[in-house]
Amino acid sequence: MNLAYIPSPSTGVVHLGPIPLRGYAFCIIIGVFVAVWLGNKRWIARGGRSGTIADIAVWAVPFGLVGGRLYHVITDYELYFGPGRDWVGAFKIWEGGLGIWGAIALGAVGAWIGCRRRGIPLPAYADAIAPGIAVAQAIGRWGNWFNQELYGRPTDLPWALKIDPDPAIGRIGGTYHPTFLYESLWCLGVAALVIWADRKFKLGHGRAFAVYVAAYTVGRFWTEYLRVDTAHHFLGLRLNGWTAILVFLAAVAYFVISSKRVPGRELVVEPGAAEEAAAEGASKEGASEGSASEDGASKPGLTKPAADAKPAPGADKR
Repeated sequence: MNLAYIPSPSTGVVHLGPIPLRGYAFCIIIGVFVAVWLGNKRWIARGGRSGTIADIAVWAVPFGLVGGRLYHVITDYELYFGPGRDWVGAFKIWEGGLGIWGAIALGAVGAWIGCRRRGIPLPAYADAIAPGIAVAQAIGRWGNWFNQELYGRPTDLPWALKIDPDPAIGRIGGTYHPTFLYESLWCLGVAALVIWADRKFKLGHGRAFAVYVAAYTVGRFWTEYLRVDTAHHFLGLRLNGWTAILVFLAAVAYFVISSKRVPGRELVVEPGAAEEAAAEGASKEGASEGSASEDGASKPGLTKPAADAKPAPGADKR
């Protein structure tokens, strides 16, 4: 009997009065906000305007959600269109089922549209948002914990995940590898790696994003190896395992080719942002100096009398 384990929540829904708050959706929403916040800080540090990341995210996030759901439904179509299945379930995103590969691919299309509208290079935007995406994935993986899904092989390790039985969906109770936790911790490590590499090597032109993609796929490959949920296989390997290999090779190839074609980092990531920041800084400095001058002139006792001032004729010399 395993005495130490990670318990699963009894339900994936918390009701705030009449409003149901689903753990899976909540994790995704929190992840998006954290990604935008971190991306905004990095964008400003690169010389961009505050708020630009959020403006482009308005395009990227919806596209990403649609892409993630499409990838899941296409690769697991039998869950929604097989015998006895209800195709309406394909739209119930809150019940789980987002493929990160589709989310990144279609999310990039949305980001490209947003960047085009702002006159911003997509690779620079991708570099700024890369570690934030990894953190968002780390948070989003806890949605699988709420839904008791995508766990690994049976284990009696002290950090095993306890899964409740559910005959309705064929779920067998027991303790399993918490692959959601493994991937969550891995994603946090990926975010730290991207931030460190970007600071040390001044990555630009999409190379910070390439580091994120390559590092993430390595972790995703071994967590896929541990998972026991139903999946399509090709040559003895899960479909997502093959996808991880191909995406890893593409990310490494992009990094190498980009480093040779456009070395260094972009000098300007958002047209006009640097000039506006300089003008705003000069305006504040001028206002500060003007205020100091007015204060000095208005305060009594700050005008020093001349040291060699002579007394007026006829003045009392006693």
